[in-house]
Parts: sequence; structure tokens; C-alpha cells
Amino acid sequence: MKMTPELYGDMTRQASPKSNYKVNIAAAFLVGGAICAIGQIILTILKEYGLSTTEAGTWTSIILVGISAVCTGFGWYSKLAKHAGAGTLVPITGFSNAISSAAVEARSEGFVLGVGAKIFTIAGPVILFGCSAAVVYGLIYYFIT
Repeated sequence: MKMTPELYGDMTRQASPKSNYKVNIAAAFLVGGAICAIGQIILTILKEYGLSTTEAGTWTSIILVGISAVCTGFGWYSKLAKHAGAGTLVPITGFSNAISSAAVEARSEGFVLGVGAKIFTIAGPVILFGCSAAVVYGLIYYFIT
């Protein structure tokens, strides 16, 4: 039997589980919105305690990343992501989960060669391209102004 792209496509459609995209979209929207709403509540509370908008925003990001890392360590974030899908990936908590889960998986290999090395398998490209983009945008801004 010769495998053609059309035949392969038919086989994968038959073998793939059917997805209820309406429920998935709604769950992602609600959970992602809830995470962002929690962030907004934290931001508002910090501003009420006298922090500037910049300071409150920084601390809000730190708190959300910390909460996500703790939830990842206890295995709660993956359970939430199983039902919420992309709603847990888009906010900053999704990046924290990706880094934390790599560290949790590598902890048996030690802190330096395990956690220290594996944590940058996810963070490394983000840091590299984030810094590179910042330099390019900074140069563009410098030459425009």
C-alpha cells in the first residue's frame, strides 16, 4: 500500500479524538481571563498600599510567577492546563509553568547539571530572542528619534 498525503490525512482524522472546540475556547477564555483578573486585583491592592504603577506592575508579575511556580511544583497547574488549554499558556504564568516544570523534571539530576541546565532549555531561547529584539527595537528607536 502506497502512503499518499491524502490517505495519511484521512488516517489521522479517523484516529484523532474529536475535540469540542466550543467548550475548549470557552474554558481557555474564562481561565485566561481569571488569571488576568487575579493579576489586576493584585495590582490594584498594591497600588492602594502606595506603590507606583510601575512598582505595582513589577510586583504583580513577580507574585504571579511565584504562584505559578508553586502550583507547578504541587502539580496543580498541569491539572488546570488539562482543562483550560491555551488559557493557561498565554499569561506570564504559562512561561513560569514551562520553566518550573523543566526544573521539577530535572531535580533528580542535581541542582547544577539538572535544574540549572534544564531550566534554560525553555528560558534560553526566550531570553536570547527577547534581548535581541530589545536591541533591534532600541536601535530603530534611536535612529528614528
